[in-house]
Amino acid sequence: MMELQEAVLKRRSVRRFTEDIVTDQELQQIFETVRWSPSWGNTQVWEFVVVRDRALIQKVTETYQMDKGTNPATKCSLAASALIVVCAKTGVSGCKGGKESTKYSNWFMFDLGLATQTLCLKAHEMGLGTVVVGLLDHDVCRKLIALPDGYETVAVIPIGRPAVEPKGGPPRKTVADMVHLDMFGKKIF
Repeated sequence: MMELQEAVLKRRSVRRFTEDIVTDQELQQIFETVRWSPSWGNTQVWEFVVVRDRALIQKVTETYQMDKGTNPATKCSLAASALIVVCAKTGVSGCKGGKESTKYSNWFMFDLGLATQTLCLKAHEMGLGTVVVGLLDHDVCRKLIALPDGYETVAVIPIGRPAVEPKGGPPRKTVADMVHLDMFGKKIF
């Protein structure tokens, strides 16, 4: 079994997939792990729509907003075994009595970030590839998957079997550059 440190260090965004199918059993195994992700007040506001229908995959991919050309996730999404649309129930996480109780609205984004990280790491552990797509027309995507009121579409995760071995990751900040002691600017390391 892969250790957490190895999974975190070696997981990469995958944008090239083989034609091999990710099975329902594999997806169930991933979601069984995801459901144990932490959330604000254990609200578990996440919902996931697995899109396998090729015509719907095409339509969801068409919602990706273009930024100076094509979205780099477009091609891999069309080749993916499935798309996982990450959604959230709103008005629950970070709320008490239906009102925001934290400084930052949309606390569900934090919860979905945790669940999405769990999903991507579990998929990687299983030899699968993922990439998180956030640049999309969320409202159009929401309609395509018939998401009811009170829920938001947050991201799309193409999933499949990687077609190439992952390369090393981009540079990261050093620990000394991001960890402070007692107050910002006072280095601990």
